Amino acid sequence: MDPPLPSSPHGEAINRLALLQRQPSLQTRYFKSMRIRFAKMHGLGNDFVVLDAISQNFVPTPEQARFLADRHFGVGCDQILVVERSSLPGVDFRYRIFNADGGEVEQCGNGARCFVHFVREQGLTDKTEICVETKSGLITPRLEADGQVTVDMGAPRFQPAEIPFETEVDAVLHFLAVGETQIDISVVSMGNPHSVQVVDDVDTAPVGTLGPQIESHPRFPQRVNAGFMQVMDRNNIRLRVYERGAGETLACGTGACAAAVVGIRRRLLDSPVCVHTRGGDLTIVWHGETASGPQPVMMTGPATTVFSAEIEIPNNLI
Repeated sequence: MDPPLPSSPHGEAINRLALLQRQPSLQTRYFKSMRIRFAKMHGLGNDFVVLDAISQNFVPTPEQARFLADRHFGVGCDQILVVERSSLPGVDFRYRIFNADGGEVEQCGNGARCFVHFVREQGLTDKTEICVETKSGLITPRLEADGQVTVDMGAPRFQPAEIPFETEVDAVLHFLAVGETQIDISVVSMGNPHSVQVVDDVDTAPVGTLGPQIESHPRFPQRVNAGFMQVMDRNNIRLRVYERGAGETLACGTGACAAAVVGIRRRLLDSPVCVHTRGGDLTIVWHGETASGPQPVMMTGPATTVFSAEIEIPNNLI
């Protein structure tokens, strides 16, 4: 048995040094470095670091995800997307999403379109329609002939417990007290929680101040993506979204779906809806609710690869 470590006024530091000297394997692990390959992509300015975890054994920890997302010390992105093999029969891939704050989330519509381009560009598949496992269920994105990607985002969910949202009533409109202000919102899950409010002008809407207050409101126990929607006509809206764990992004795919669904439910819009974000346009098709329940939401838009490279993960994050 090793003798006890000596006591010292600087006990903790000396104990750690002695432990490293006594166990070289720990010292080696502490100083080793790791290089990973990634692609930088975006969907209408909503940008991603995309990782192939099939050909390289790397899924980021929350600390590593925050480093990669940092726009000063890392690559910089709104979310990190990870491509893995799926263990489900008949499913092509597993797709995981980490926000810039390091938290793993259920779904990302702009990311799903980038996912399709990434797996084809990396030679992981030659399919144009791909079955993908996500934390919120299966999606089937399809590469169109013009290079855009259509994603079946699944059916929206409106039950408060499914979002989740704390309320005693199931309604299309809810009143939410934010500080001294009371606002009207609609809530919906597109595999992740969304709040949508109608505003007169998205350019002057208080997205930067009201957004984070809605995101972390106690009535949303898992936080929420806060959407600000301006209705232009029955087939066009302008949209800004303060995303959970990422802040305001130039575009939000699930947020576009949520806004279009809310507008159609409130009889303000008709399908198809062109959603104009600060990063570009998305087309959302939703045929409403039938006797069998809400119909799936179809989202179509572009995806762009910016560059591919390698980055070294800092030693203290390994």
